Amino acid sequence: MLTFEQKLAILDSYPQLERKNVSLGRVNYHYEESQHDKKTVAFHLHPNGNGYVFAGLLRGYETDDKGFVNIRDYSESELRSLLDASITSLSIYIPDAPVASKRKKKAAATADTLWTNDEGQTLTLKLEDDLWYVYADLNLEMAFETLEEAKEYLAEEGFTAAQE
Repeated sequence: MLTFEQKLAILDSYPQLERKNVSLGRVNYHYEESQHDKKTVAFHLHPNGNGYVFAGLLRGYETDDKGFVNIRDYSESELRSLLDASITSLSIYIPDAPVASKRKKKAAATADTLWTNDEGQTLTLKLEDDLWYVYADLNLEMAFETLEEAKEYLAEEGFTAAQE
């Protein structure tokens, strides 16, 4: 697994991408020359090694409902290959191109859970498509396969479940 710094160095090597620092130490990369409404190529790269790259216009990648692939365990060559494909897909205008997951949506089995930290920041934990998603407002923060992984992540980040 590449470190956060290694992933940043790889993304910084793409001059067509614009780095944007976001909340909680995370970093996004935008492709301003995109021919689509979507401009975010890399989403929420996190110091813990997690992050997402847009593949919503590509085949052969398992994406979330927003078209992103989790790159936590990607090698340098895998990451570069995905980034090249993502940028290329956004460079070409395809009318009515789908920007959605290959999975079908299922109804959430549980209610959303709010989590807060000592700084008053709030995250929402919700079950969608058999995965646990953590959102900061409408922005996807992280995705997990199990509730336990999601809770562990939130605790590591200093968040606790808000009282009902």
